[in-house]
Amino acid sequence: MSFIGIDMHSHLLPGIDDGLQELETSVKFIRDLQLLGYKKLICTPHVLSDLYPNSPQTILPKLELVRSALKEAGINIEVEAAAEYMVDHDFAALIAKSKKEDLLTIAGDFILIEMSYLSPSPNFDQVVFDLRMLGLQPILAHPERYSYYHHQFNQYERFKELGCKLQVNLLSLSGVYGPHVKKTAEKLFKNQMVDFLGTDMHHSKHLSLLKELATRKDFYELVAEAELLNRTLFLTDILPTGYAAESGKRCVIISSSLIFPSSTHRFNSSM
Repeated sequence: MSFIGIDMHSHLLPGIDDGLQELETSVKFIRDLQLLGYKKLICTPHVLSDLYPNSPQTILPKLELVRSALKEAGINIEVEAAAEYMVDHDFAALIAKSKKEDLLTIAGDFILIEMSYLSPSPNFDQVVFDLRMLGLQPILAHPERYSYYHHQFNQYERFKELGCKLQVNLLSLSGVYGPHVKKTAEKLFKNQMVDFLGTDMHHSKHLSLLKELATRKDFYELVAEAELLNRTLFLTDILPTGYAAESGKRCVIISSSLIFPSSTHRFNSSM
């Protein structure tokens, strides 16, 4: 996966969301991802008020914990952190009271957002507008997994018109999420609409499938012509106000999420 260079969507920080739970596992996964060719990893824990009420105060200490463990293990790879925000009313309220520098961002200018797998976010357009007014470029995570758009491909074109970049999950191309998701991901590639590829790594099954995908000729043929932006994220990123001076560290990624009608509609992102 060296042609991708940077994974900008993962859940590798331990015990903070539905991703990896143990520090030792985080170290092992990061080592394996480095062996697959990745040069930089951006960890993006979920931020969802009723399930994962994360913030810089909970995420950044986990990042330092992982960095220390990697140093002790002699693993030399750049690891950063941000968040995968659920674009719900809480996120809209956060945007309303925030400046650009208050949010965890990818390379300072990008922010990753996702939607419920059960229904579209009713205020998606407004949230995208508000983020752009802050000077942020939204990246819509795994659009191919929103099954309610599989027969409305024009919606993906509309996301691009709104100013969103699109990030497809690598594992969608393996077929693990089902044939319709795979077909939609392939169509997005064939229409030159994919801007980023991410692992969305949660657990050992994902890692095994990624290793298998890396051996497939058809995968490389499909993505060969894509103008992916992952490698542009080698730029220095900025921590939220109050953290740069405190830790002296850089923070790279941001993820976002989109609205769920209620907490009972929370999707299983780790599937």
